[in-house]
Amino acid sequence: MAAQHILQVSELTKKVRFILESELNTVWLTGEISNFIMASSGHWYLSLKDSKSQVRCAMFKGSNRRVRLQPRNGQQVLVRAKVSLYEPRGDFQLIIEQMEDAGEGVLRQQYEQLKNKLNVLGVFSQAHKQVIPEHIQTVGIVTSPTGAAVKDILSVLKRRNPNIKAIIYPALVQGEYASNDICHAIAQANNRQECDVLIVGRGGGSLEDLWPFNEESVVQAIYDSNLPIISAVGHEIDTTLSDYVADLRAATPSAAAELVAIDSGELLNKITIFQQRLINAISQKKTVLLQQQNHIQHRLTQVHPEQKLRVQQQKHDELSLRLSNAVQRFIAQLTQQPKLLQQRLKQLSPVKIITTKQNQVKQQEQRLIHAMQNSLQYKQESFVNLIDQIQLVSPLATIARGYSITRGKDNVVINSIAQVTLNDEITIQVTDGSIKARVL
Repeated sequence: MAAQHILQVSELTKKVRFILESELNTVWLTGEISNFIMASSGHWYLSLKDSKSQVRCAMFKGSNRRVRLQPRNGQQVLVRAKVSLYEPRGDFQLIIEQMEDAGEGVLRQQYEQLKNKLNVLGVFSQAHKQVIPEHIQTVGIVTSPTGAAVKDILSVLKRRNPNIKAIIYPALVQGEYASNDICHAIAQANNRQECDVLIVGRGGGSLEDLWPFNEESVVQAIYDSNLPIISAVGHEIDTTLSDYVADLRAATPSAAAELVAIDSGELLNKITIFQQRLINAISQKKTVLLQQQNHIQHRLTQVHPEQKLRVQQQKHDELSLRLSNAVQRFIAQLTQQPKLLQQRLKQLSPVKIITTKQNQVKQQEQRLIHAMQNSLQYKQESFVNLIDQIQLVSPLATIARGYSITRGKDNVVINSIAQVTLNDEITIQVTDGSIKARVL
């Protein structure tokens, strides 16, 4: 332990970042955008994911200005990025330099990969290219017999040199089976040996439309052709791998016909050939120089202050986002506090207590009314029982059985003859009334 150097965390992250950036350099990958953030500094922060994993990415404003699409979450994209490490957090991340829609981007990536592969194999080498004959009598045309390209070629040939014969080798120039048709047509022309030069091409279109002319089988067929081939695919801005391998590249099918039917003499012919060769040489040299430039630029980024500045900018953006989130949480807490106090106030409010007491009073009132009703009913029943008992001992009941009550003066009941004298008035009470009588 004493002999070993103990690393600081910052030293470790710096070493890991250097290893990642120096070993992996630039990579191409495709994935789905998620967690996309456009920072106020102009930088983009996002994650690229597939069904199994995801990786954090940053694209600085100097690079994202060249992006033609508007990134959104859920979008499939193809990116070219440098593998790096965000030292302050020790997070593995990608620094995106180029971003394209996944559909066209994948084709363009395949285009670049196959181009580099064939270039290494020497397929595009100038040493292999054949010279276009000076005096052409018959020209072969490999294209669609119903397309606009063949009409343009025939029209130019007829206008510039009607003596040149044209033989059409029909082939599909778009779709799944186009590459096989083009290879078959080139092989057929070589077997027949009917023409001096072949024009292989079609009109303009998207990268997908022109893709048959980027197929390795078509490039190989052009490379193996004994007949000189002029590539005339698309418009001037369209470039396919067939253009690189062909003996001569024409900007359009019409331009290819003009190159075949040259009428300006030997000097113009040589100038055109040398010009095309120079363009191809410059293109290849440019490719080599761009590769060298990228390598040098990558080495420069290891020590360039811009790298540290970008890290600090990314850290600033991250802290800004954290501050913004903290402020929003604080504001949310302040907004919730009056509501909590209001809820507590409602719980302690006398209104609730009064309501409770009122409910209790109502309950007691109901119980009192119920008790009074029960008591009244009980008293009524007792009163009825008493009346029944009184009826049983009442003298009226005795009278009703045939007895009577005799009363004298002062309504005194007479129960002895000693209580009356002659001529005293008496009252005899019977069941249905009373009888006035006199003692005789």
